[in-house]
Amino acid sequence: MTQRATRIDPMDVLNRMPVGRDPAAIRARVVAIEAMMERAFVIPGINRPVGLDAIIGLIPVLGDVFGAAMGSWMIWEARNLGMSKLQLARMGGNVAFDTAIGLIPFVGDAADFLFRSNTRNLRIIKRHLDKHHPATVTVTG
Repeated sequence: MTQRATRIDPMDVLNRMPVGRDPAAIRARVVAIEAMMERAFVIPGINRPVGLDAIIGLIPVLGDVFGAAMGSWMIWEARNLGMSKLQLARMGGNVAFDTAIGLIPFVGDAADFLFRSNTRNLRIIKRHLDKHHPATVTVTG
């Protein structure tokens, strides 16, 4: 069975983001930001999902700054959850690596398709939430 890529509407994602400091609201926000940054659109023909990180990354320097800012926001949300300094450092390393590679012309644009720092950081946040805030776990079908 093959997995079919679905299109995510970025405006719908932003409109549904909850406001609040509780773990469930933070989880919903970081999931929405990751979806928008890494899987918002599907490239026709190859069915490969891409997000704003890869598209805006085509703009020299400005796109990389935007991607780093959004990645930093996810780290800020993780900090609000009380995650350890080691976890925050790993997440910061992911964003820093993605930004540094993104500054290299052409290589950085290709790397945005392969190295998805926001997805890696979301995985770290979800692991923390599943362990320390099990009520926020969502089951998807």
